Parts: sequence; structure tokens; C-alpha cells
Amino acid sequence: MTTGPQGRIYDEFAKLMNDAAGLAQSAGREVSSAFRSQGERLASELDLVRADDLETVREIATRALAEVERLSARVADLEARVAREEVSHNETEPGTVDGL
Repeated sequence: MTTGPQGRIYDEFAKLMNDAAGLAQSAGREVSSAFRSQGERLASELDLVRADDLETVREIATRALAEVERLSARVADLEARVAREEVSHNETEPGTVDGL
């Protein structure tokens, strides 16, 4: 530590600057925390989702659409098979109008 009136002024000034720096850091953390809190509140109100949750839903939707396409093709195949069997059955059945 310095001695004399000028040394004390420098010491007090250094202490004041140190306190100001601590206050600025504290205020910065407080602002950051408040901003993060407001951002989370806004995201919650807007029903925003996280990117990983969105990707999971996309994967599920893609698999579901593939399954719908597979099942649609199977239904079309079964409908065609039933239609062919009905035509075949009507052609071979005696005593009906179609099968004369």
C-alpha cells in the first residue's frame, strides 16, 4: 500500500473501481438471467418446441406415412383380388343372370 494523501486517493479509487466492476458483473448476470427467463416464458406462450423434439416427431410422422402407404397398397391389392374372385364366381355360377 502506498502512503500519503495521494496514495490513499489511489487506493480509494482502485477500491471504487473494483466495487464498480463487481457491480457491473452482478448486473450483467441479473440481466442475462432476466432475459433468459423472459425468453423461456415467451417460448412457452408461443408453444415452441425444442429441435430434438421436433426431429423425433418428424421421424414418427415419416414412419407413419410409410406405413399408411404400405397399408393403402395392401388394401388396393385385396380389393382387386376380391373383385377378380367376384367376377370369377359370377361367371361359373349356374342359374344366375351373369353366369347363364
